[in-house]
Parts: sequence; C-alpha cells; structure tokens
Amino acid sequence: MGGISFGFVASGLLLGLAIGFVLQRGRFCMNTAFRDTIFIQDWTLFRGYVIALAIMIVGVNILGDLKMLRFIPIQPFYPIANIIGGYVFGLGIVMVGGCGSGVWYKIGEGQFNSLIAVIGFFVGIHMTATGVLSPVYKLLKSVKIPIAGQKVPTLYNIIGHGPAIKWAVISVVVIAFSAYILKGKPFSAPKQKGLEWPKVGVLLGLLGIAAFWAGDVWEGFPRGLSFTTPTGEFFGTLLTGKAMASNHPLVRVFPMYDLGPFKFTWASIFIISVPFGAYISAKVLKEFKWKSPPVDELLSVCIGSLMMGFGATVAGGCNIGQGLTGASTLSIGSLVAIIFIILGNWTMVYIKFIKPMQD
Repeated sequence: MGGISFGFVASGLLLGLAIGFVLQRGRFCMNTAFRDTIFIQDWTLFRGYVIALAIMIVGVNILGDLKMLRFIPIQPFYPIANIIGGYVFGLGIVMVGGCGSGVWYKIGEGQFNSLIAVIGFFVGIHMTATGVLSPVYKLLKSVKIPIAGQKVPTLYNIIGHGPAIKWAVISVVVIAFSAYILKGKPFSAPKQKGLEWPKVGVLLGLLGIAAFWAGDVWEGFPRGLSFTTPTGEFFGTLLTGKAMASNHPLVRVFPMYDLGPFKFTWASIFIISVPFGAYISAKVLKEFKWKSPPVDELLSVCIGSLMMGFGATVAGGCNIGQGLTGASTLSIGSLVAIIFIILGNWTMVYIKFIKPMQD
C-alpha cells in the first residue's frame, strides 16, 4: 500500500503506550489471572478480565451497529486448531510465567526472561505460519465447521439471526458477567500501589474498543487488540524489511505500508510501544529493575515461548487476540480457544506447582 501519515504513527504509538502503562500499573497478566483461580483459589484478576470482556462485547457491537467499523471481524470456527492451539498456548504461558501481553509489558519492567520469551514467541510464530511447522498448521486448520449456516458462527447464531436475537444474547451474557463481577465487591476493592483490578478491567476494555476503531481508521482493518500476529509483523520488518512473507497465511488480510524500503503494519507500532508504556509506569512506581533468571528457568522460558508461538498461531490468537478481541464478537471459535487456553494453563499449573507440593 502507500505511505504512512502522522495519525497512523500517533494512534499506534499512543495505544501501545496506554496498554503497556495500564497492564504494568495493574500488574495484570492473564496467565496470573487464570493460574490464581486454581493455585490459590483467588478469582480477583479473573474478574478484572471479565470486566474488560463485558465492556468490549457491548462496545464493539455498538460500533458495528452504528457503522463506525467497516465490519466486525469474527473468527471462523476451526475446532481442532482452536482446541489444540489454545491448549498448547495455555501450557506455554505457565512455563514462561507470562501470557502474550504479559511478556511484552514485562520487558518494560526490566525482566530479561520476558525479552527472551518475546523472541521465542516470534520464532514459534514464524516456524508455524511460514516455517517447518506450517504443514502442521495447515493440517490443523483444514477442519472448519459452520454452525447454523454461518461460516463465521457466533454464540447468538445458535439461537437465530438478526439484531434482536444478537442483543438478547449479549444482554444475557453481560448480566451474567455483571452478577459474577459484583460478587467480587469491585466498589470496595482494596487500595494498592498501582491500579485496583476493577479499574484495570474498565481501562483495558475501553482500550480494546479503541483498538478496533483505531485499527479501522488508520490501518484499514478493525483488528482490535492482538499480540500474536503483531509480534510476527514487528520482527518480520526488523529482520527482513517486510512485515509478512508472501507465503504467510494472513498476508492478504492485514495491510502493509511503506516506509522507505520497509513494509510494516500499524500493529507493529502498537506492539513495540507497549514496553515503553510499561517502563514509564514502572519508573513512576519505582518498580523498574533489571532481572536475570537462573539457567533452569531460562530453559523453561525458551521452551514455553516456542509453545506459545505455535499455540497462538494455530488457535488464531493468544489470550488477548482470542480471549478479549475474538471473544468480544462472541465468535464460537474464539470462545472455544480461550476455554482451552485456560484448561492448558490449569494443566501446567497442576504439573509445575500443585503436584510437587502434594508429593
């Protein structure tokens, strides 16, 4: 495509800075949110995730109905890929100690293992999308199931079609989420050094909606928040000068823009800004400190990050791409993927933490 504008750069930069700042300020990592539910029976951060999801479900569908988006990008249902990819990704984030968004923002705190994890994440993505594991990717993606005649089925398609049915289902889902959130007493959440979990949930949800709109306006595609494909795009430009190789399965989906001899995407600007937003927050809170993990932990990070890259690519997204952005459209594929991300997380938490304590 053509060149870039000031708004193109500024929107990606500001969104990434804001996401990094909010995630670090709230110490919000979805690996921790999922892990704590089974490890210490603490659902606090999980409720923050549910707040963000509820806000995004309502906001994104309003934007779609008001024609403020070209379209709402609903993920297809690839049952085998969503299940296997989601599960492997869930296993990997426990080994790494951070989810797709978590490893990016923790770089801004000075965590060396997160930098290694991001590199491993990219390698896993590249191997799966265009490298030696691409035949596996294609095989797992070969099974695509429509539901109720819809090639990209949603939760409300199971009941029927039309705006009334869609909003009736959304209302039921949001009411159920709200009842669950209120059990955690969000209005009396204990004060902490950064942001309390209800505030993080609200801000993350609003930024998720903003990402749909900004992507639509400045990139030409309302992709919303995502960390998997943008990770591949950023390193693709860095290493080859082109965000996506010609044989990448999504090369015709996300537009690439010219900057001299380089071709990159709007999401590349967003994602590289996340650690800087987290750095600003960490410096203000005096939480920035360079940290290097022991060798045995680093090995776990290397293996886990490769699993993350494979799993997220196969599943169609990570904890953010499927668990928030995809799930906000009520895509069946996204909902299945996030369920199996959580199950993979719980499995590895049991293997790595709970079982050794029992033994």
